[in-house]
Amino acid sequence: MSTNAKKILLINDLPGYGKVALAAMVPILSHMGHYPMQLPTAVISNTLDYGRFRIQDMTDYMRDTLQVWDQLGLDPDCICTGFVTSQRQVEIIEQYIQTRNPNKGRLIMVDPIMADGGKLYNGMGAEQVNAMRRLVSLSDVMIPNMTEASFLTGFWPGSYFGTAQQIWQMVDGLRQLSGRSVVITSAVEVEQQPVLLEDMPDGTARYLVCGYDHWTGTYFQVPYDYLPVRIAGSGDIFSAVMTGELLAGKSLEMSVRSAVQAVSRLILDNKDELNNYKGILLEHSLDFLDEIEDDDED
Repeated sequence: MSTNAKKILLINDLPGYGKVALAAMVPILSHMGHYPMQLPTAVISNTLDYGRFRIQDMTDYMRDTLQVWDQLGLDPDCICTGFVTSQRQVEIIEQYIQTRNPNKGRLIMVDPIMADGGKLYNGMGAEQVNAMRRLVSLSDVMIPNMTEASFLTGFWPGSYFGTAQQIWQMVDGLRQLSGRSVVITSAVEVEQQPVLLEDMPDGTARYLVCGYDHWTGTYFQVPYDYLPVRIAGSGDIFSAVMTGELLAGKSLEMSVRSAVQAVSRLILDNKDELNNYKGILLEHSLDFLDEIEDDDED
């Protein structure tokens, strides 16, 4: 565990019911020895998978809270962005990032949450994609899934699998947006691209997290075993662990490996209690993070 606690500004939604977004990231980063600052973009009654929900937009609260924190001198060491509800929220985040002291060595992490499974989320369109392009351009590390990468780059929009050449072309396309590091989660590599992008790949597919580390100037890929479950909040868990490891001084590739291991371990440890909609009740499983960090040091 890191002995050097960092203030981490988490900009994401806050669920009333469900271990996703802020409810998943805060306990992980706290356990890893960091101090989360929570800035909800929306308060949501429950995860959207239930079909019925209430969303309270928090744009004005975001704006006012950032002003109060500035007046109090609360300056984060790291800024992590997740789900945002509007272009106005993107503008608030952009302005906040751009007015920070550039000499602080602040880490900017952007998860451009807007799509999965080959399509944009309901209510998302070209304007939201363009807004996310602006936001990832400010990142030190962007963390799209493969569908989001396809929309951000314009390469095979709506695809969630591709050949090795196509996947690395996406990585390079994303690099052009920020000039810094890229992590594509849940990349599915097939030997030959099917005629129809929506066709599922066969059993020969490889499952990868891949990207580029601008600190070392190297590409990397981390294969993982596909688990045939969809768990709400798994992306938030991945982002939190990877961020915590980076702040502890680990390399990007090593941080990605820890995050992959963490998500897999949490799913397996909670396999008898999984609920696709509510996420993972993860607090009782967090001690394994210490084991992962010990393994990294061996």
